[in-house]
Amino acid sequence: MDLRIQRAVVANLRTRPNAAESGPFVLGLDHGTDSPHINYATPVPGAEITAADVDALVAAFGARPPRLEYVTSCAPGLEKLLLGAGLAVEARNEYLICTPETLVATSVPAGFELFAPKTDDEIAGVIAVQNEAFGSPGDAGPADLDRQRGVARRGAVFVGARTADGRYAGGGGTVVPSDGICEVGGIAVGAAHRNRGLAGAITAEIAGRLFESGVEVAWLEAGGDDSWRVYERVGFRPAGQRLYIARY
Repeated sequence: MDLRIQRAVVANLRTRPNAAESGPFVLGLDHGTDSPHINYATPVPGAEITAADVDALVAAFGARPPRLEYVTSCAPGLEKLLLGAGLAVEARNEYLICTPETLVATSVPAGFELFAPKTDDEIAGVIAVQNEAFGSPGDAGPADLDRQRGVARRGAVFVGARTADGRYAGGGGTVVPSDGICEVGGIAVGAAHRNRGLAGAITAEIAGRLFESGVEVAWLEAGGDDSWRVYERVGFRPAGQRLYIARY
């Protein structure tokens, strides 16, 4: 599974608007945002990597801080090279996977509905809730809307949640599926609507839509104990380790 996940990450980064290659690395760049969670690199699994390759990668980022995300078992000697180039470990995360067989049917909490955002107002409303939940309050700009519409055209899933009176309450989405596998991310619930089962319902809805489209494996990373429990309740199971490493 580690190799399959890493290959999917490589494929996803190659779809970024300004993607680039540097030796054994793929840089998933999008000049429309400064977010380090979008602009990062990953190694091509199985490639030989040298210190000179790492130096070239750092240079390829230009003015951007060099940052990588990858499955550790797919490049076991890379961390040492990156540390030697002045990068520092940002996080070590365990990723979880879900399949159609493990997905647990989950009810939407009373007072909420889940929907697929279509209009600019709907997309912007859900993104605003996500931004606030992740500590970056702000409205969605034209580049955010274009980015979301672009991945949706290529098969990504985007789900929003709102109250009966139309207030946006949460949401989440995916990257573009690749080779039967897809990453789920951005699961967020507004502060006023938490601890009611909405995050689990959103996650299960996204996974279900992926499986209906033919995806075989959905995967994600948990940001803490609370989210870990949410994802396990809807059928996600630990499967491997990923490293986040950067120089700021």
